[in-house]
Formats: sequence, structure tokens, C-alpha cells
Amino acid sequence: MMSDLTSLGMLIIFVVGYACIALEHTLGINKAATAIGMAAVLWALLLGHTHDAHHAVEALTEHLAETAQVIFFLMGAMTLVEVIDAHGAFRVVTDQIRTKNPRGLLVAIGFLAFFMSAVLDNLTTTIVMVSLLRRMIADKEQRLLFCSFVVIAANAGGAWTPIGDVTTTMLWIGGQITTVGVIRALLVPSLVSLAASMVMLAFMMTTEPVEAPGAHAEASESMRKGARRVLSLGLSAFLLVPILKATLHVPPFLGICVGLSVMWTFTDVLHREDDSKDPVHVPHALSRIDVSSAFFFLGILLAVGALQTEGILREVASGLAAVTDNEAVIAGLMGVASSIVDNVPLVAAIMQMYPLSQYPIDASFWDLIAYCAGTGGSLLIVGSAAGVALMGMEHVTFGWYMKKASPVAAAGYIAGLLAAIVVG
Repeated sequence: MMSDLTSLGMLIIFVVGYACIALEHTLGINKAATAIGMAAVLWALLLGHTHDAHHAVEALTEHLAETAQVIFFLMGAMTLVEVIDAHGAFRVVTDQIRTKNPRGLLVAIGFLAFFMSAVLDNLTTTIVMVSLLRRMIADKEQRLLFCSFVVIAANAGGAWTPIGDVTTTMLWIGGQITTVGVIRALLVPSLVSLAASMVMLAFMMTTEPVEAPGAHAEASESMRKGARRVLSLGLSAFLLVPILKATLHVPPFLGICVGLSVMWTFTDVLHREDDSKDPVHVPHALSRIDVSSAFFFLGILLAVGALQTEGILREVASGLAAVTDNEAVIAGLMGVASSIVDNVPLVAAIMQMYPLSQYPIDASFWDLIAYCAGTGGSLLIVGSAAGVALMGMEHVTFGWYMKKASPVAAAGYIAGLLAAIVVG
């Protein structure tokens, strides 16, 4: 334990860094740059002022090992998705939607996004579904309503599986939840959240048939050779991860590496006569993954680790416990907070604040955290990676989303939270 002055300095640095991350678009500074800089400064302060340097170095090594597992899992997952997308394989799923009835389309889009997100992730699902809706709906206002619902459905779908949302993955890798436990606890609440949002939005919509764009519609990308096999192999790789962990206790990052290895070998053989720079090859996919996200996770998780090592998070937890010890209130507030700031550092902090000795594996508290962190980001468009992607793709403004979509998201969030409390 260091001096109170140094601890206060670390806390101030974290708060300022966190604010810069939340204001990334306003400041024009990438959140990854802020996160890794903040982590370096915090650990420098800790290592420079601690009375037990050996313990601090051991703690840093331990946090780095835990963080690396999350990063390598995400990099492997993002690469698999890029390979599937490069083959145009997602069309196998999306091209099955034919209905022109807006409410029928809402149901189809909602459930498709919900279950795609459970297997892939909410960001990938949103990108795929928004691209689909561009080819299906000509009216801008109508399309934005559907696209906003995709964000809500994708975030709800990502909450109930260990590979559907980054924060759920963090809890899974950290040992707070198990695959069977989180599915059993959150599938129904997540479906309730989806249904409540769907019903509310259905009443807001007109009954006029959906009109597809005319001659200026985006041309659908053609599927490449072996697209269907690549899709099947990719989805199998994702599903293999929780199976390996549950049966053989293989860490998720190794499970995803197994899947990537098989995909890499298969695509090399499939396209052995093609140009090595063709986007269907894994090396090209590796060049397109979001490396800045990996650095962001590295920085933010190590920064939280510094606060945990110093004991600051224990003090924060004690202060929160003095105010309320209600699990649902704590989780619900964290979900609302995740709509304003990134949910990754919030969940990372919660994981350090409440040890497994207090809330054991698959405790209802962790299920509530997983649900609220996943679905709470839908309350505002900046609250999730899926929402930010929608902002970039369709130029949705903060005000429009707050007026049109936030009430829909709030209805689903509250309904699902109540269901999670009852189920738990």
C-alpha cells in the first residue's frame, strides 16, 4: 500500500483518462492512445512508489497474462469474421429474408440479429445487418428505425452467451460465469428484452410495405468459391470454443486459435492457386482487423489492474456497499453508466471490486452484470461498439437516436432486468 497522496493521484489520472476515452470523438484523440498511456503512467507511479517492488512486478505480470488471453481471443475472433465476410458468406443467411411487411420484417431482423450476435458479436452483426437493410429499405427514416433496432437486438443477443459480447467474454475468461450457467440465466431475460423493444417499435411503425431501393441500390457482393463451407467452418470454430472449455478446460484464446488454424489451413488449400494478396486469405484478413481495439483493451485492463493492485477498487467497493448492497441496483446502475462510457472498463472494475469469495462462480450477481453491461449500451448510441458503428455507417445523430430509439431500448432494458431478477 502506498501513501494516500499517491493513491489519490492514481485515481485522478484514471478519472481524467476515462473522461478522455468517453469524449474520444469530441477531443479527436483515439481511445487506444489514451488507454495505453494511462496504463503506463499508473503502473509507473505504482512501481516507483511502492514499498514492495517485487510484489508489484508479480502483479503486473499476472494482469498482463490475463489481459493477453482476452486480446488474443478477440484478435482470433475478428480474423475469422473477416475471412467469412471476404468470402461473401454472410449472404447465405441474410438473403433468405424476403418479406415486405414492416412488422414481419422487424421480427425477422430482430431474431436474426439476436441469434447472430450470440454466435458472432454485436459489432459484426450490426455491420452485416445494416449492410443488408441498405439493400432492402429505400426510405431513410424507416431504415434508421430498423438499423437502431438491430443495435438493440444485437446487444441483447450478445449478453446471454460467453462469446456474444466482449464484457460477457471477460466475465467468462475471468471465471465469474460458465457457459451453461450464463445461458440458463440470461437467455429468457435477453429474449424478454428483445420482445419488449420489438413490441414498442412495432406500434411506432406504419403499415406501409417496405420499398427496396431502385437502380441506385448497393450491389450485393458475390459469394466467393467455398463461401458456404467457410461459413459453416467459421461458425463451428466459434461454437467449438465453449465446448472445449467446458469439456477439456481449454482456455478460450487457445480454442479460438484452434478454429483459426483450421480455417487458415482450409482457405490456403481452397485458394492455393489464387493471388496471395487476395482478401480471402487469412494474412489479408489479419491486416484488416481493428488492432487499435486490442491496444485499447490492453491499456484499459492494465489500468484497472493497477488500481486493483493498489487496493483502490476495494475502497470503492466498500464505499458502494455502504450505500447499497442490492445486487440488482448495483448492476442496474452499471448498465445505465455503460450507455455513457465504455462498458469494458466498467466490467473490469466490477470484476476486481467484487472477488469470487464474495460472489462465487455463476452467482446471480455476475449474471445481472453480464445482462446490464450488454444491453445497457443500447440506451444511447455511443454506449456500444454496435451503436458507434451505426453512427459511422448511416450518420445517425446522437439526438435522433435518443428521441427515437432510446425509449425503445429503455423498455427492453427494464423488462429484461426484471426478468433476470425473477429468473435469478
